[in-house]
Amino acid sequence: MTFEDLGRIVVIIPTFNERESLAAIVGRVRSSVPEVEILIIDDNSPDGTGAIADELAAAEPKVQVMHRLGKEGLGAAYLAGFSWALQNSFDVVVEMDADGSHQPEQLPRLLAALRGADLVLGSRWIAGGGTENWSKGREILSRGGNFYTRTMLGVPLHDATGGYRAFRADTLRKLDLHDVASQGYCFQVDLAWRAVQRGLVVTEVPITFVERAAGTSKMSQRIVVEALWRVTVWGFDDRVTRIRRTAQNKRRQSRDQRT
Repeated sequence: MTFEDLGRIVVIIPTFNERESLAAIVGRVRSSVPEVEILIIDDNSPDGTGAIADELAAAEPKVQVMHRLGKEGLGAAYLAGFSWALQNSFDVVVEMDADGSHQPEQLPRLLAALRGADLVLGSRWIAGGGTENWSKGREILSRGGNFYTRTMLGVPLHDATGGYRAFRADTLRKLDLHDVASQGYCFQVDLAWRAVQRGLVVTEVPITFVERAAGTSKMSQRIVVEALWRVTVWGFDDRVTRIRRTAQNKRRQSRDQRT
């Protein structure tokens, strides 16, 4: 299966201490969809991941590396990557983890769905999706977080927190990325919600998320708390905005009737 009809595709892979898995992931991406290009964004990993990324780029013209000065967070890394991709005239931008949790072999599934969508989310929580080697507590946290997101924001998405996704470049241009300040899982919710608010077509396809076999998870209590806080604020702000808009429309209709 080829995807020349989608235009130029870049897979963005942020890294921080991923030396044990990066080369294998890059190889699997290249095998799964040979025509894609890869941008590795390394946050000055102390384990030497950046040097490995440079070696991969030197050996493969379709691999490039962006070095950042320090660990600034997943959201900031992706925003830098999005800006680079748009400046370099890519048509499709894919988010993918470096630790193997996002299986490159499932990338064709996301790209095929993008032919009829503006944004495609790899979903663990729809039919055909799932996880491997997760604890029950981790599953409850993810399912609960996505249920809370659907309830607070009114988005018809089962996995808005997932980070395996494919955007059309035009979609990114419509999301007002200049004022995105969220990080971690909340960053993923933020972008998905913006797409839904703008009436864009957001499609979910099933993926199997595999718990990393090497390295340490970037999950932290701070990331979870940020996501809950921001989703709650966004939800309440959205409700207040809709109530005010309804009141304004009623007042306008009342004036029109009197005249």
